[in-house]
Amino acid sequence: MLFNVYNIPVYVLYALLYGLLYALRRSPMESITVNRFQDDLKSSLEQVVSRHLPLRVTRGDETDFVVVSAEDWERDQETLYVLQNTSLMRQIAESNSIHTAGTGYLPTKEQVDEILGV
Repeated sequence: MLFNVYNIPVYVLYALLYGLLYALRRSPMESITVNRFQDDLKSSLEQVVSRHLPLRVTRGDETDFVVVSAEDWERDQETLYVLQNTSLMRQIAESNSIHTAGTGYLPTKEQVDEILGV
């Protein structure tokens, strides 16, 4: 298991980066009218939660709103925090460079066992 200079496993940083990219590349949100949303409220909400995609609800006066699950909202807020945090972004970039170069810290078996509580 490779570690970077911050002692964070590289796979953790890659998982974070993958999550960021996934959040940024999600397909465009679907739109429905407010009347249809009211008629199909339960099924619309179930789709938002199960598909992890926001739903744009359009109104006649062009004041639209977006419905998103709490889980997705929290994930997006974390993503925005990381993207705005230059220190974290620098750490991710440095970790990627270290991993690509193959120069990361490789703990001993005893250290891995200690980390895993074995």
